[in-house]
Amino acid sequence: MKPSPPRRALVTGGSGEIGAAICRRLAADGLHVLVHANRGIDRAQLLAAELRAGGARADAVAFDVTDADASAAALSAIVDAGPIQVLVNNAGVHDDAVFPGMRRAQWQRVVDVNLNGFYNVTQPLMLPMIRCRWGRVINITSVAAIAGNRGQVNYAAAKGALHAATRALSLEVASRGVTVNAVAPGIIGSAMGATRFDAQTVAAMVPMRRAGRADEVAALVGFLASDDAGYISGQVISINGGMI
Repeated sequence: MKPSPPRRALVTGGSGEIGAAICRRLAADGLHVLVHANRGIDRAQLLAAELRAGGARADAVAFDVTDADASAAALSAIVDAGPIQVLVNNAGVHDDAVFPGMRRAQWQRVVDVNLNGFYNVTQPLMLPMIRCRWGRVINITSVAAIAGNRGQVNYAAAKGALHAATRALSLEVASRGVTVNAVAPGIIGSAMGATRFDAQTVAAMVPMRRAGRADEVAALVGFLASDDAGYISGQVISINGGMI
């Protein structure tokens, strides 16, 4: 009997630190990983090559999640090769400013990437996923969507909307074997995070007195993408060292 091909996973923003950790975890779990990037396609290609060198199946894909037409065209070509059964919506940006001084462009860009990007990527992939009668949608959000954060009204609004979308979509597809969950990280050690929080600040904010690691986020995503998580859906799962 011919073995079934591996499930295919698309990780948006896969060239970033958390995205790359998720790609590595899913590849280690036997999925065929599509590493997405927009401007970071060189990093995505290097990561895909690294995964292939380790014996995994991986490819790099590039499109702008804020461009609905470009996303639809890219996703159509991807689905032609087979359905995406695991989708990790990890692409995101923040552009911080106190709200009275926030420019319209700052609001629009953050909402476009974090929220409209979710629609532009997820909606075209849903019917092919539903037809498989098995699927996983995992949205990477933020503790800011739960607790709020000064200077991040735009970011908290977009990620909070993703929490609501997660719950609503989970109800629509629950009977089709598709789960939809959100993972809300707190302070995660990364090149980006290191410029915002020093060790003293982290110790004051986080009961565990350390920043989280990208591979810890990836481990949670890997579990939610597995068969073992088939009865978990519509949940926002925090990973923040006890912050809230």
